[in-house]
Amino acid sequence: MSQPVNASEAKTGFGWEADADLVVLGSGVAGLTAALRAKALGLRVLVVTKGTVDEGNTRWAQGGVAVVLEGTGETDTVAAHAADTVTAGAGLCATDAVTGIIGEGAGAVSALRRLGARFDEGPSGLARTREGGHSAFRVIHAGGDATGAEVERALVAEAGLRSVAVLERHVAVDALRSADGAVAGVSVLDPDGVAGVLRAPAVLLATGGFGQLYHATSNPEIATGDGVALALRAGATVADIEFVQFHPTVLFTPGARGRCPLVTEAVRGEGAVLVDATGAPVMRGVHPLADLAPRDVVSAAITRHLASAPGGVDDHVFLDATGISGFATRFPTVHAACAGAGIDPARDVIPVAPAAHFACGGVLTGTDGRTSVPGLYAAGEVARTGLHGANRLASNSLLEGLVVGGRAAEAVAEDLASGSLRRHVGETPEERVVPVAERDALQRLMSRYVAIGRDADGLAAAGSVLDLSVVDRPLWTQEAVEGAALTMLAQAVVASAARRQESRGCHVRTDFPGRDDENWQRSQLIRLSPSGQPVLADPGILEAA
Repeated sequence: MSQPVNASEAKTGFGWEADADLVVLGSGVAGLTAALRAKALGLRVLVVTKGTVDEGNTRWAQGGVAVVLEGTGETDTVAAHAADTVTAGAGLCATDAVTGIIGEGAGAVSALRRLGARFDEGPSGLARTREGGHSAFRVIHAGGDATGAEVERALVAEAGLRSVAVLERHVAVDALRSADGAVAGVSVLDPDGVAGVLRAPAVLLATGGFGQLYHATSNPEIATGDGVALALRAGATVADIEFVQFHPTVLFTPGARGRCPLVTEAVRGEGAVLVDATGAPVMRGVHPLADLAPRDVVSAAITRHLASAPGGVDDHVFLDATGISGFATRFPTVHAACAGAGIDPARDVIPVAPAAHFACGGVLTGTDGRTSVPGLYAAGEVARTGLHGANRLASNSLLEGLVVGGRAAEAVAEDLASGSLRRHVGETPEERVVPVAERDALQRLMSRYVAIGRDADGLAAAGSVLDLSVVDRPLWTQEAVEGAALTMLAQAVVASAARRQESRGCHVRTDFPGRDDENWQRSQLIRLSPSGQPVLADPGILEAA
């Protein structure tokens, strides 16, 4: 879907130009929710996406939406959901963000259903399942294990009905800045590589995460951290970037690279068990919730189990789901991926291994999407609201996108109405030359030294290799924009992980295996130095609530 831009277009020295009240970068759940809400509030909105409008990370979300719905007769509570979130977040959640976002979950899901999203029904209302870290059956799903695809379908359809303007296959390069530092729009590259300018007093980042920092990931090819890099170059602050969550059960295929099929943890919620090659349970004695422990616990346990195998050469374990009746009907997406690999989950164990999944940190925002830079907002995986802390609780991600996406649109409308945002005329984008590392080499480096199980020597090696392997390149192509973003994110993750001398959530230091609340129960902040390098801000600025 690509609607004409409702804005002036003219030939400029930069190729072409357009304008709007709000430019939304990204077309996942957070971006489209924000665009629809902004459109309803009377704003001129333009959505920009690197792929087609339905190609974001949202469509790959299998598990569901974690939400406590009112009036269903269930004994579950918002307080219990919040408590599970805080437990999973390992001491770094902001409690006001947790209670605020989760408390608005029921309303956000109801609004989504009014747009036509269809969730699976059970005998007495919406069907629910339980996933890792949850103390109750509160995860609703669609199409068995295709919740993200259904959420995306409903939002894309509504965007089409509302005539939301969309620029597909355009990549955002940099924020335009006014003389006083406010954001005044963005520069972009069109599908032919022609540079253009989108002028707007407000820009919302909803670009997702950076799973492509690693060789194996559940993320699509476009998840290269562009939004975080753009925010840093615009003067924003990033927090908790060292916490990269690895999903414990991605379908293992020897030599696989890039996006790998996910095996939703709802499979474990229905009774599947992780076992090794001998059939021994992997999670026995590791955690009270065993196979339904939080993702960071399960991923780390698998990694330790593989490392302790004879010779330390095993590269995967197995998920035994043979006891689940009707697997193909309940989990059609997983079943299709298994069938493609010659596996029948009804009789075969499924080979799985951890892979990069979600970023827990990102651009520092409030729960209204506002950043420290006037005119710049962020929502979804690109943002650090304080909901997730050091580890994401399963199926809180779609919920956050729905709630904060809507809140961010309302914040933009409020800021425009109050006059705190102004339309700046005449600002021209910078033509930057930035360091870029070769992607495959960078992914190998990060997967070897900065995945699960980090230590000082490996992090130092990663930092040194990064410093020596970059080449300065102008941001004239999508490849260069993505490479620059991945390089900056790699430097930021390495710096933050090296300083945090403890293990917490999905940050696991083998040389500092314990959690140190006395010294490290706080977030670390990253900004850009005057030379353009991501550097750590003074410690202790942002304490966990």
